[in-house]
Amino acid sequence: MSGDINSLGHQLNRFSERNRHFRDFTLYSLISTLKEVIASFPVYRTYITMDEPVTDHDRRYIVEAVRSARLRAPAVSGLMFDFVERLLLKRTPVTAPQECQERAKFIGKLQQITSPVAAKGTEDTALYIYNRLLSLNEVGADPTQFGLEPAAVHDWMKERQQRSPAALSTTSTHDTKRGEDVRARLNVLSEMPGAWKSALTRWRAVNRRFKTEIRGTLAPDANEEYLIYQTLIGAWPSDADADTQTPFADRIATYARKALREAKVHTSWLSPDEEYETAVDRFVRALLDRRRSNLFLQSFMPLQEKVAQLGIYNSLAQLLIKITAPGVPDFYQGTEFWDLTLVDPDNRCPVDYEARRRALAGLQDADPSALLARRGDGHVKLFVATRALAARAARRDLYERGDYVPIQAFGARSDCLFAFARGAAITCVPRLVATLSPDARPPLGPAVWGDTRIAVADGRCLRDVFTGAVLTPVPAEGGYTLPAAAIFAHFPSPCWCRPSQPTGSTRSTSPNPPGRLGLPHPPALPDRPCPTA
Repeated sequence: MSGDINSLGHQLNRFSERNRHFRDFTLYSLISTLKEVIASFPVYRTYITMDEPVTDHDRRYIVEAVRSARLRAPAVSGLMFDFVERLLLKRTPVTAPQECQERAKFIGKLQQITSPVAAKGTEDTALYIYNRLLSLNEVGADPTQFGLEPAAVHDWMKERQQRSPAALSTTSTHDTKRGEDVRARLNVLSEMPGAWKSALTRWRAVNRRFKTEIRGTLAPDANEEYLIYQTLIGAWPSDADADTQTPFADRIATYARKALREAKVHTSWLSPDEEYETAVDRFVRALLDRRRSNLFLQSFMPLQEKVAQLGIYNSLAQLLIKITAPGVPDFYQGTEFWDLTLVDPDNRCPVDYEARRRALAGLQDADPSALLARRGDGHVKLFVATRALAARAARRDLYERGDYVPIQAFGARSDCLFAFARGAAITCVPRLVATLSPDARPPLGPAVWGDTRIAVADGRCLRDVFTGAVLTPVPAEGGYTLPAAAIFAHFPSPCWCRPSQPTGSTRSTSPNPPGRLGLPHPPALPDRPCPTA
């Protein structure tokens, strides 16, 4: 974007020549100062207009950008940064309407430039270099922020409901770096650092022979190798077999080439190093070669299988929160089953809509336990989406405008629960699943949850949207609770609502009792207490 930057520099130079304090600045120095300020912008852009005063929000980001630029370029005169800051904050004197319009034009053009610079520098460069945990390297995310405590998430959700209840809640788009379920898998690695470190040490040793020395540098380098291992863990097909190995190897090799060029360390789009890229391609294909005794795959597959299984519960929890938390849930086409795609063009492959239609038709009377047992085919994800969306549609006003109320958990596994209420509806999902289930089995039943329980507002019974099971809260000191072992008796991500009709029993343990929430036309779910047994 050198042309745009130079044009801005010439405009800035005309402003400086009108001011006796700044008229000695050279065009080259002004352009260099602009580059430093633009490169230091902490956000995509500000929203300053000609007629409105600069908001505190925009002022804070401009001041921060200029301050950061000063630190990065100590050789540049502070007067030049003062001039740019005053101009952007509309503090430079203007003597005619034309000057005011020219200043507004300059500010508007700079605001248009900071956005693509931020995107190119962050999304299309840094996110391919800073590979600590790839699930954090996402559009709109901050890879330096390694998760949030549940209390902070609750506070954020409450603020979102108050400020922007109709904001879009999306987990995959045409521009995501990794599909939503790839990221859910990779999050599991943060719970098993010891096993992950041991595996990496072993893999680096056995795969060193597949590297190629290019001008004194091994291809791939250690950082690129780390990206490849994480990519394989996250994107490995759920139905991997001999027929899928070659297409998968092609996908990963293509992705690796793109990642190398975006990172711009050893190669780039403008100046590709085909020798280096070919060496990395050979490395990737050697890792996935099943025609020989592959020591890497023998070590890789057990860990990958465990991470994939645990990632399923992260995915289902993420999906349910997206649908029931403040905001409007959005679904990118093709993510109805497990979304194990990578950045475009990988995530823009044709969608098998017919397979999804067949799966959807079979969910009307589906047994959640059976879907969970064959969870690899992704039908359980579609089941959660359709049932949760039906529950949301049945209580549309509640989910669009109702309060968000955090729910407290107690007991030995309380840290492994995340729950909240939207009026009479409760969402409860497991978290830290590797801690809950080291053997990667479904996190269900008393053996997993022990005495863990959540607090509920009253003693009226609740019905699981997915299994139809009905639970009556247990009286406790100061209120009522629901045992996690009962909540997660049959399914790992319940959404509870008041029953649509009275039942003759205070509790049903059947996974599919009559009258459960169905599709495509869900019944109303009025608030109605269960009768006493």
